[in-house]
Amino acid sequence: MSTPLSNDGLFELPEGTRHNPRAHVILVTGPSGSGKTRFTDRSGLPSIHLDDFYFDGDMPGLPRRHGMVDWDSIRTWDREGAVQALVDLCTVGETTVPIYDIPTSKRLSERRLELEGRRVVLAEGLFAADIIDDLRKEGILADALCISRPRVQTFWFRLMRDLDEARKPFPNLIRRGVAHFFHEPTMYRELTAKGARKVSYTEAQEVLTQLLASQRWDRPATA
Repeated sequence: MSTPLSNDGLFELPEGTRHNPRAHVILVTGPSGSGKTRFTDRSGLPSIHLDDFYFDGDMPGLPRRHGMVDWDSIRTWDREGAVQALVDLCTVGETTVPIYDIPTSKRLSERRLELEGRRVVLAEGLFAADIIDDLRKEGILADALCISRPRVQTFWFRLMRDLDEARKPFPNLIRRGVAHFFHEPTMYRELTAKGARKVSYTEAQEVLTQLLASQRWDRPATA
């Protein structure tokens, strides 16, 4: 169960932790297939895959498109749960996150995630830009990046990944992929309007390297 919000819209936390977080979050967003997960997994930092906070596919009332649940709609996603997990990780030092199976559209289990003294956390996902203001209010936002690559590459990498992981039936993947292809320029405008910075994969790596070097946030915190 999520921690209740206080009157100012922030999560209730032990006194002193809100203004002195142990770590800060770099949000990573971009179209499906842009390289968000690859970038996050290769960082070696504590990371949360925000897609793990999707609701189960059989939950009543989920929006539908292309003959299936519209997983591009934020109404299919547990925003409050995702924010709470990041707040807990950055302030308490540990949290519990779901383990979500995309092919079956359901949560299978959960796992514990700990900071282990690190000062930077990465959180990637389609809806990462939607929680920029939430994390800023909580005082745990370090940056928000929107990874960009050419549309043809994004389409190809997304399709190959989805087929390899057998995420959804082939006709659904093609329809969804074509829709994404034509919507992608609009999507970048929407994500940057929410506060994410559009960068290439290489530029994202440089941003992370410079942040860690300048702030020394890659080193364990001392008592």
